[in-house]
Amino acid sequence: MKISDLIHPELICLDLNSTTKHAVFNEMAEYLFRAGKIHQPHAFVQEVLKREATGNTGFEGGVALPHAKCASVLSPAVMIGISREGIDYGAEDDKPTHLLLMIASPERACEAHIEILAQLSARLVDDDSVSRILACRSEQEVIDYFCRPDEAGEEAPSSRPSRGLIIGVTGCPVGIAHTYLAAEMLEKAAAEMGYEAIVETNGSIGVKNAPTPGDIARAEAIVVACDKQVDLHRFSGKKVVITGVKAAIKDAKGLIQQALASTPQQASATAKTAAQPASSAGSQLYKSLMNGVSYMIPFVVTGGLMIALSLALGGVPTASGLAIPEGSLWNQVLNVGVVGFTLMIPVLAGYIAYAIGERPALAPGFIGGWIANTGTFYGASAGCGFIGAIIAGLLVGYFIKWLTHFSWHKMLQPLVPIMIAPIAGTAFIAALFIFVIGAPVADLMAFLNHLLTNLSTGNIILIGLVMGLMQGFDMGGPFGKVVFMFSVGLIAQGQTQFMGAQAAAIPVAPLGMALAAFIGKRFNLFDEEEYENGKAAAAMGLVGISEGAIPFAARDPLSVIPANMIGSAVACVLGFVFGLNCNVAHGGPIIVLLGGFDKPLMALLAMVCGTITTAVIAIALKRLKMAKKQQILIQSQI
Repeated sequence: MKISDLIHPELICLDLNSTTKHAVFNEMAEYLFRAGKIHQPHAFVQEVLKREATGNTGFEGGVALPHAKCASVLSPAVMIGISREGIDYGAEDDKPTHLLLMIASPERACEAHIEILAQLSARLVDDDSVSRILACRSEQEVIDYFCRPDEAGEEAPSSRPSRGLIIGVTGCPVGIAHTYLAAEMLEKAAAEMGYEAIVETNGSIGVKNAPTPGDIARAEAIVVACDKQVDLHRFSGKKVVITGVKAAIKDAKGLIQQALASTPQQASATAKTAAQPASSAGSQLYKSLMNGVSYMIPFVVTGGLMIALSLALGGVPTASGLAIPEGSLWNQVLNVGVVGFTLMIPVLAGYIAYAIGERPALAPGFIGGWIANTGTFYGASAGCGFIGAIIAGLLVGYFIKWLTHFSWHKMLQPLVPIMIAPIAGTAFIAALFIFVIGAPVADLMAFLNHLLTNLSTGNIILIGLVMGLMQGFDMGGPFGKVVFMFSVGLIAQGQTQFMGAQAAAIPVAPLGMALAAFIGKRFNLFDEEEYENGKAAAAMGLVGISEGAIPFAARDPLSVIPANMIGSAVACVLGFVFGLNCNVAHGGPIIVLLGGFDKPLMALLAMVCGTITTAVIAIALKRLKMAKKQQILIQSQI
């Protein structure tokens, strides 16, 4: 792939008509649409606006790089627009933006595509690049500027006597434009100062050009210009400056000078507490949560699908639940799946903690997640589930971040990340759950069980509503387990209507979120990863594994949890209204197929109604949330 493969005459406008930021996005998207590079221009613009919400893509000097990586892109392309009048883009120098490069990247961008974008970035690092492009009077002149070979006559870096090595690390949230432009600026600045440079890029195709331990050992200084999580402890004891990716684009030479002037002790302390400078506290919290979710998903999918497969093909309905004969092949498959499911909660907590407190927080995060999910540690009948894992991960992460902030004695400093911080963090989270959080959780579960017992002799609509809301709240967590154990206990007393109602509600959360993901992706409410998660959630929902909805709830709890609760309540209430009875301690369509319900068609109807309710509410809440964000963004640009 060459630069000319991304830039075409029909994707160049020498005089844009738009005068506002939002309007120019629409105008440039139309060029991409007419060229057959994107479909649904409106959806593409919404993705560009979402990227702008994480950080303005306008730079000093009159250039901006709006971009998006989404399913609306059919093939990679760059649309170049020139505004003679200038647009108020919100650049840091408060000057108008005249040159805009709108980058359209498919969700699965190839390495060659990203490398070409890096070459395009190299064309913008010259001080006079914007003025030279603005001077072009034809589309071909613009193409010639970007497609020109590297100008001869420049002294090769290897022919100059080097003053030493500078290491850079760059990365932006999307990993397309800023990552590589910042790398180019650092390399250029280092060369001008007489230094050799190695710049690691953390882009959408992964980590490239990472320095070796030998490179780090001989480096004079390190410049970390990142808006995403990277490993900083490898630079312990070196001169380091940590900042956002835009700072490297704005003043790479100043950052290198700042790094050279720092001291190893200051750099080490800074590295331990490195946050994303360009991010707000809320943004950092969200990124930490997403880090945990991304690592948890493979465990949910692998464990859930193996359990689903074993139950579907080897399960036999019994009075105590859906069981698989001991010693059978499917029993071994079930056991392996249970391992994955057991690990998903500690993994969620561990990597949330890691995103905040880095490597020292990983072990106590895992241990804290395990304790949170194991009620026997604090006298509860069930653990706190994924909500407890999120709490544990956040508490551990911020505790370790606070602990490592201190200026430890140089004799103790090497022990902090591998011994002091992990042990202190583990003791902290264990004590907190066992002696502080645990007792209220146990009391709450006892209260809920008592509440259900009192309601069981009353109005069926009310008990169905309460049971359904609890089932949908935490998807296999303590609330759902209280309802499940309550219903199972009544089976032994011959009251199977409670299990019948709950069995109809159990699959609603995963099936509802799967349906919402399949429909909502068309409106860009769910990304590709969520769409794929929806397939796994659908399979889990069919065999009654409510945990299939956890990745959706962890990612966007304010939209997903209310939808799950209302949908589950609808199914549970209908289960009582329809008079469903189930003598198998499980739920989902698989129990219908195995003959566990006395009224199979009505059971399916209750599940379908709950599923549709969940999907509709989830989509509605996500649309409302997106509309509010877009309105705020548009108002900020006016």
